[in-house]
Parts: sequence; C-alpha cells; structure tokens
Amino acid sequence: MGASGKLELRSVHKQYAVGRNMLQVLSGVSLDVGPGHFLSIVGPSGCGKSTLLRLVVGLDVDYGGDILLDGNRIAGPSLARGIVFQDHRLLPWLTLEQNIGLSLENSDWSARAKADAIREQITLVRLSGFEKVYPHQLSGGMAQRAAIARALINKPDILLLDEPLGALDAITRIRLQEELLRIWSVEGTTMILVTHDVDEAIFLSNEIVVMSSNPGSISKRFTVALSSPRDRASSGFIELKRQILAELHLYQQKTEAVEDCVDMAALI
Repeated sequence: MGASGKLELRSVHKQYAVGRNMLQVLSGVSLDVGPGHFLSIVGPSGCGKSTLLRLVVGLDVDYGGDILLDGNRIAGPSLARGIVFQDHRLLPWLTLEQNIGLSLENSDWSARAKADAIREQITLVRLSGFEKVYPHQLSGGMAQRAAIARALINKPDILLLDEPLGALDAITRIRLQEELLRIWSVEGTTMILVTHDVDEAIFLSNEIVVMSSNPGSISKRFTVALSSPRDRASSGFIELKRQILAELHLYQQKTEAVEDCVDMAALI
C-alpha cells in the first residue's frame, strides 16, 4: 500500500445557524487514519457522520479545528479525495464509460490515457462488456460499481463512502461488500465508510469508530483484529458485533435518561 492517504482530524468542530441560534453538530472530533486503512463510522442518525465526510471531502470548509490529508489542511474539494454516495448519481443520458470518464473531463491527460484509465476502471469493477450501456439498463449493484469506478479513476489518496450500499437489497449488498473489499485490496486506497450496518463495518474495516450525538463526537473506537476472509458466523465476528451494539445501546440509554430528566424537570 502507498504512503499517501494519511488523514488527521484535530479537535474538529462544526455548527450551523438555525434561526437565531447555533446548532453544534460536531464537537472535538479527533482521529487518525493511516495510509491504506479502511475505517468505518457507525452511530445513530443525526450524529454528524455524513457531515464529517463532507468536511473531509472539502464540500464544506466552514469548520473549526484541523483536517489534514498527508499533512496539508483541507480547504476545498480536490481530486485527491473521491466520494461515493448512496445514490449512484450517474447521468442518464451518458453511457457507463462516459459517466466514468466525467471525472477526467478537466484533466490534461491525452485522449489515449483517458481511454486507458476508463478501461482499467471498468475492468476493476467487473463491468467489461457494459461500456455502451446507459444507467437505466444497469442493476442497482452495477450502477454503484460504476460510481465507485468514477470516484477511483483519478487515483485519489482517500475514498469516502457515504452509505453507498444502503439502497440495495440484502443479497446484492453482501455481494457488493465483497467487491468493495476486493477493490480496496487491489487499489490500496485509504477508505472511510459511513454505514448503519454493523455487520458491514466489521466485514470491511481495519477499525470502527462509534459516534454519539448532541453534539456529534467519538464515543469509542474498535480495532478489527479478525483474519481475512472474514466469517460472519465466527465467534470473533459475533463478539465484536455484540460489543459495538452494546456501545450503541449504551448511548441510547444515556440519551433516554437525559430526556427523562428533562421531562421530570418540566413537571416540577
């Protein structure tokens, strides 16, 4: 794996204006992700997982603290950071190869270099033979593979995955998890996945971060020290899942306890 793709978050804060008030979305988030690592982030809805990805990719630069990629502060979008969303966002009037090539439109590569890169990525995601197919002719899983190819074609130092498999059926999702793991092992790109699926996080990751909300912060980090390929039915897999779910449930209990106190105070 390459030496690039080291991500450092140092006491990251993010807030939004809501009317005359400020809503604190992220507070004191500090995290290191080594080059070539696969990190997953899980947590309840509204804990700031997707907001954190937007900051890392550079779509939002109004934040406190520091986000560094290979020592350089992130201050806007860059080809060094790719992102894949839950919706594949392929343009319906372009073929698969044209959609993948969109990311190269403003590059100074020669036409031959672009064609070679497109062919390489189509092969990587196992879509050879579908080059001239339009998005509506692709299955959901194929469309997501095309979106991954489009995000990887510029050889980014880091790939951000915001629930990319969340809209797929259970069987397709498992197959795509295996494909994503294969692509990661081939490319060696640093990857950060936001997911609500704890099984998915364990299957794919070196490390898992659990976030809590109000405001969003890191609750606990888990190292995934399981051998590959990972067996979802193994005792180690099941035990780690139990620990992560316990952490998530513990957070839920704490939140409910605070809400109960607020409700009691309102009655006094």
